[in-house]
Amino acid sequence: MTAYFLISVLLSAGITYALRALPFFLFRERKGMPKWLARLGGTLPSAMMAVLIVYCLRHVKSDMVGTGLPAAAAVLTVAASYKWKHKTFLSIILGTGVYMLLLRVVCL
Repeated sequence: MTAYFLISVLLSAGITYALRALPFFLFRERKGMPKWLARLGGTLPSAMMAVLIVYCLRHVKSDMVGTGLPAAAAVLTVAASYKWKHKTFLSIILGTGVYMLLLRVVCL
């Protein structure tokens, strides 16, 4: 049992290290990133945020008052705070705070 656990942890650590080190080995001789990778780096964060918003709002139709309004308010808070300050972490914290506060208020 201990050997199985140790092998699992070492294998996970090795795979994680390899995945993080791979870009440094692939691009060490080039001066810059390929154009397709730079374009992907500019597009992917917005696409990931869109997917996360859709995922967070997936149950709004079934429970509009309980979770729909707090979720919509949280999304608007995140969008407004990011537009205002351009700080991702601050936007996430504010959106989460608004969502949790409104969940508690609605549930009362």
